[in-house]
Amino acid sequence: MKFETKRILLIAALVFALFLGVHYWKNIEGLLTLALSAAIPLIIGCVIAFIINILMSFYERHYFPKSKNAFVLKTQRVVCLSAAILTLFLIITLVITLIVPEFVNCIRLMLNMIPGAIDQTINYVESLNILPENIFDVLEGIDWKSRIGEIVNSVWTGVGNVMDVVIKTVSSIFSVCITVFAAIIFSIYLLIGKERVGSQCKRLFRHYMKPSWYEKLSHIALVICDSFHRYVVGQCLEALILGILCTVGMLIFRFPYATMIGALIAFTALIPVAGAYIGAIGGAFMILTVSPVKAILFIVYIVVLQQLENNLIYPRVVGSSIGLPGIWVMAAVTVGGGVMGVFGMLLGVPLAAAVYRLLQEDVNRKPGNTLSAASVTAFAEGTPEQSATAASQKQHTPNSHNKNRKKNPQNHPKQNQPHKGKSPQTHSGTQRTK
Repeated sequence: MKFETKRILLIAALVFALFLGVHYWKNIEGLLTLALSAAIPLIIGCVIAFIINILMSFYERHYFPKSKNAFVLKTQRVVCLSAAILTLFLIITLVITLIVPEFVNCIRLMLNMIPGAIDQTINYVESLNILPENIFDVLEGIDWKSRIGEIVNSVWTGVGNVMDVVIKTVSSIFSVCITVFAAIIFSIYLLIGKERVGSQCKRLFRHYMKPSWYEKLSHIALVICDSFHRYVVGQCLEALILGILCTVGMLIFRFPYATMIGALIAFTALIPVAGAYIGAIGGAFMILTVSPVKAILFIVYIVVLQQLENNLIYPRVVGSSIGLPGIWVMAAVTVGGGVMGVFGMLLGVPLAAAVYRLLQEDVNRKPGNTLSAASVTAFAEGTPEQSATAASQKQHTPNSHNKNRKKNPQNHPKQNQPHKGKSPQTHSGTQRTK
């Protein structure tokens, strides 16, 4: 009776909470939005810390790994963290230096070429004798360069007062700088004391969660972390190889802006499947300002290079690092891009890979067995059979082996084997006979 009363009260409380959530959804949504906006620096800091931790772990494995000197052990974290931050800063600076100035110059060149292109188009249409001659006289008398400047000025003044635009721009830039600075500081503190933070989180979850729930949550977190780690490392390696091949090929075929377009394609190749083609569009636009024919040849070259990279280089260099079939990669990119744009493309693939691994582990798991850490590592290598074998090893424990020995003593001849020496009774009987 008491159990039924508690169950009814719990159901009533859940229904009442659901009613409040539906009725006051606007207020709850505003509160959640405010909390999310306040936690954005922390979220960005965690993302930065995850990326820097990959480089920092690499440096820690190579920073006097066999040394037991106290000074080396004390300075290991600081030196490796500084080296990782400096490496990431140099990579970002190099990409920006190679791409942004040339891209701005291409836009300026394109704007300067528009008036001449309009005049050439008018002359070409006039040569076809399709329209009346009065129209061409009017069009040729227009100063297209000044008209374009007037259009740009009118659009700029139509946005609002210049002072208001400047104030809003400066305030938004200042807010972004403060957010990024706070995120970087938080990531540094998080990386310095990552062992302590991890230990505190484990103690907290162990105290407030059941052991079975804690094991499941730890396993899910481990799979998600491993999927993101493999995705970042694999995609960065693939992007680096693709950027180098693109740059070398453009230098061989004498395409303009070789280094800049190679860096752009390497940066956009971090997006799976469609990243290289997105960078190729920007590269073709830049080459178009020099030669339209070379722009078309560049697109053909990128298509061939992408097919070569997908079929030969990627499977051998990166392999199945993500652990997700190609069809699901395409689905994750499409759905993630439709939901969150470029960030959805970046997050969709590792999340889909983590879900795919968890589902496949659950399907391959035998009834009554639980996956151990060895099975997680084996499945991470892309072999479900090894994961199933590692999971089944948990059955053969010392307790079960002792139980089998008790049930079947005949299988252990050491217990039933007679003593090699003479027994005490036989020995005493021999003395009496003598």
